[in-house]
Amino acid sequence: MKPEPTAAPRRAAILAIILVSYFMILLDNSVIFTALPSLQEDLQLGTGELSWVQDAYTLVFGGLLLLGARAGDLLGRRRVFVFGLVVFSVASLLIGLAPAGWWAIAGRAVQGIGAAIVAPASLSLLTASFPEGRERTRAVALYGATAGIGASLGLVIGGALAHWISWRAGFFVNVPIGAAMILLAPRFIPETGRSRGRFDVFGALSATLGVGALVFGIINTVDAGWTSPATFTAVGAGAVLLVTFVLIERRAAQPIMPLRLFASRRRTGAYVARFMYLGAMIGFFFFTTQFMQEVLGFDPLQAGLGFLPMTAVNFAVAMAIPRLLGRMPASIPLAAGILVTLAGMFWLSRVGVDSAYLTAVALPMILIGAGQGLAFAPLTSFGIIGAPAADAGAASGLVNTFHQVGTCLGLGIAVAAAATVPATGSAVAHLAAEVSTALTTGSVLLFLALAVTAVLILPADLAARRTTKQPTAGRAPQFEAAR
Repeated sequence: MKPEPTAAPRRAAILAIILVSYFMILLDNSVIFTALPSLQEDLQLGTGELSWVQDAYTLVFGGLLLLGARAGDLLGRRRVFVFGLVVFSVASLLIGLAPAGWWAIAGRAVQGIGAAIVAPASLSLLTASFPEGRERTRAVALYGATAGIGASLGLVIGGALAHWISWRAGFFVNVPIGAAMILLAPRFIPETGRSRGRFDVFGALSATLGVGALVFGIINTVDAGWTSPATFTAVGAGAVLLVTFVLIERRAAQPIMPLRLFASRRRTGAYVARFMYLGAMIGFFFFTTQFMQEVLGFDPLQAGLGFLPMTAVNFAVAMAIPRLLGRMPASIPLAAGILVTLAGMFWLSRVGVDSAYLTAVALPMILIGAGQGLAFAPLTSFGIIGAPAADAGAASGLVNTFHQVGTCLGLGIAVAAAATVPATGSAVAHLAAEVSTALTTGSVLLFLALAVTAVLILPADLAARRTTKQPTAGRAPQFEAAR
């Protein structure tokens, strides 16, 4: 039986729409970094307020991802996907028009709502649109690679726009892209069926408020320290709310985070390793761009271009990943990728006021870019492998939830660590010391991610390959029996 002649072009269009949309929301995770000094000066923001420009987005994004995934299952994933694009695009326009810091922070929170809807729907649509085997392997690998490339390329785009036009242009650019995807999605992407059920609202609220309280408490240490009542109260409330969330999910008839998804060592390891890895990378982006501009004297465009060694290597490795994963267990390049990233991060953490760009920044970035290219696709594959078809949306949501919550808490930890540096010497020397401390903290997070991979993912993946002789996670992220 001959395949339908329109099947391949339609799948290509579906993949393009999904990847461009996912790229757009991840772009806004990083497009702001090279524009931070310009934005801070324009809106007169302090250090804590500046971090909330990023955290307002990642906090809402991460907190609502599970609810967004559930919405796609109940209401239809294409319908929810398009609605999320509308919210994201409108919020981008409002941020670009922001007259004050509070407006920009609020707009970033609304943008996070749109992203929380788009991200899980996009991965669910991808797995529904591509059959198991080579096509899905390639599609998921490209989806995972988009995470790293979007974050890296956003720094270059953000720097160029901030230098040539304004920091606001980085948000205005989303409007025409979002509009194009809103028009194309209904034409090419078929609607999925709807499941019967209801929203786990209490679970979503407890998760979002719990993470928000933790992040607020960590960021509050910058100004008030760890012993302040506000810090202690926020961190304590966050812990209680997250415990409450787990209890709610244990009893909920239709939870937004089915705890059975954690029965697989590979999935659990992928979630935790992704959390640690992204926690380290967000600090790298946030502080390295400031180092290049404030210590090395780069303008926003030069700072954006300064990330090109990482971006170019990241892209090259990510494009080679689908072929590489077809020849070996996905856990091998994953562990190698985290290890290489750790080496680059530790090297970069040695920066100082007298450091040169080439030896202290560019060369370590090459290692970081190679590590990202190796790690992101396997992390995505392992996050959905073995999930029952009924939990496909929830598994997709968890991949993106741990991604975004990792960046949110990671940035808070990095900012808090940098704040421990004594304010001695010149402002430039002080900033260089803060960057070194923050990146050292990132190195610790990467070491923990490597340990999780070695203990949970690697042995389980190799055992599954030996006993079942089935394709590994990187070769075909099928919904096989959990291990």
